[in-house]
Amino acid sequence: MKIDQNIKMSDVAKKANVSTATVSRVLSNPAVVKEETRRKVMEVIEELQYRPHVIARQFRTQETKMVLVVVPDITSIFFSEVLRGIEHVAVSRNYQVVLGDSENNLEREKQYVDLLYQKQVDGVILLTAKLPKEMLEQLASEFPIVLACEYYDGIDVPTVSIDNIGSARKATEHLVHLGHKRIGHISGPAGIILSRDRLQGYKEALQNNGLLVDEAYIAEGPLTIESGYRRMKMLLSLDNPPTAVFVYNDEMAWGAIKAVKDHGLRIPEDIAVVGFDNLKISEVVEPHLSTIEQPKYLIGKKSMELLLQLIHGKPLEKKNYVLNSSLIVRHSSVLMN
Repeated sequence: MKIDQNIKMSDVAKKANVSTATVSRVLSNPAVVKEETRRKVMEVIEELQYRPHVIARQFRTQETKMVLVVVPDITSIFFSEVLRGIEHVAVSRNYQVVLGDSENNLEREKQYVDLLYQKQVDGVILLTAKLPKEMLEQLASEFPIVLACEYYDGIDVPTVSIDNIGSARKATEHLVHLGHKRIGHISGPAGIILSRDRLQGYKEALQNNGLLVDEAYIAEGPLTIESGYRRMKMLLSLDNPPTAVFVYNDEMAWGAIKAVKDHGLRIPEDIAVVGFDNLKISEVVEPHLSTIEQPKYLIGKKSMELLLQLIHGKPLEKKNYVLNSSLIVRHSSVLMN
């Protein structure tokens, strides 16, 4: 039988109904795999005539000098500065960066991670947390992996992020201190941990200041300008609309600002708006957007530094890094001279 050189480890894993990590262990360290699972995987390997590349067997002794960065949405402006931080550190250490856009698709993310088993890259920085927590921890036990921006609670994987709950609380409390009592929140999709945490911070700020959390003032949507526009229109259509709104990110906030203007209202006199991320264009849009500053470049820089430590087998001082954020107050929430 002619061997199909296109058969990949992921094909074996799919047919055997196991993870690629299990297939890798069957080939490299079979003693740690249950006999039944090992036999099933070997039968599929023989059936498909899978032959791993020699370089894949030598993944601990050879370097490609390339790292993979997986982003959930390459069209998002936020990731540009994170990627720049990654790239600057990589270039200084003679590494090349390969970019993968998962488009928020779990299967695409798995396909990119499979490059580790094929030894096409030395390590991976994930700027998205779609993979199941257990799978991600298993991968991190075998390969150099860093999770940045997004995260899981209590995960045993090197992580670089900010305190999203505290940052959202800070943004909402800013509006409370300005005297607003009807404060809305335009959130991201519920399935994203950052959406959950920023929503929690928003609610905590209201509760800590004796204000009612009104579910009618919370509008969930995709992370786009158009979504921010539509969700703001929904909030404005309420019988007693909010006088201020904290928005999941700057891009959605820009849409919210346009909706307020199209409604014939003024910012911040009629409605105050606060975003999140401090993208460069937020200093230019009218009115200039109050927002939470994320240290985007530093997130990228630190992530790449940690990944290189893992690649070269150096111990980490700690696994979870929470970088500082700050509130940038501009014209969208307060009157400026």
